[in-house]
Amino acid sequence: MTGEATEGQGVAGQSLEEGALRQMFTDARTHYDWHEEPLPEALLRRLYDLLKFGPTSANASPARFIFCSSAEARARLADCVSEGNRPKVLQAPVTVIIGMDMAFHDHLPKLFPHDDAKSWFEGNPELIQSTAMRNSTLQGAWLIMAARALGLDTGPMSGFDKAKVDAAFWSGTKTETNFICSLGYGTGKKLFPRLPRFTFDETCRIA
Repeated sequence: MTGEATEGQGVAGQSLEEGALRQMFTDARTHYDWHEEPLPEALLRRLYDLLKFGPTSANASPARFIFCSSAEARARLADCVSEGNRPKVLQAPVTVIIGMDMAFHDHLPKLFPHDDAKSWFEGNPELIQSTAMRNSTLQGAWLIMAARALGLDTGPMSGFDKAKVDAAFWSGTKTETNFICSLGYGTGKKLFPRLPRFTFDETCRIA
């Protein structure tokens, strides 16, 4: 089914080809072992230029990204992660630190100019924290999906010392670490068998 779009509107009824859906969802896996092929800066910029269009509350866009691609940066990050995650960080051509800017609301006059959204957050640290966490996590998910769309494999991880990562990479800023994610071309050698998922009826209801 197709339809015509007017300016500012999507096209009703369009869907990605089945192969694209498999690439982004059903065939995509979390990878643990990586080819050495580096990821050029142009590809990382293209990745960001896709993920930045994913929605966030009031367009707040609190996520900040450090793409650890140099041997020095990967080694520094590897010193902050669990023993099991260290080889993944050292081997992957890039591991991204997804941070959350706890002063994201300072940018709302630019990002959400049609309302005084900055005032919603001033003096409300609980709202700042929950909004930064929720929406930087969401942007991290957009990063994973954008990477898959570009033909990359991903390996999202927790299993790190947040205080050490913050000190090593975000010192002097108001940004804190949310999670990390390796990027590259996975070898597939260390994949687990596909784990089960809940069915629709087990987790969903239509009200």
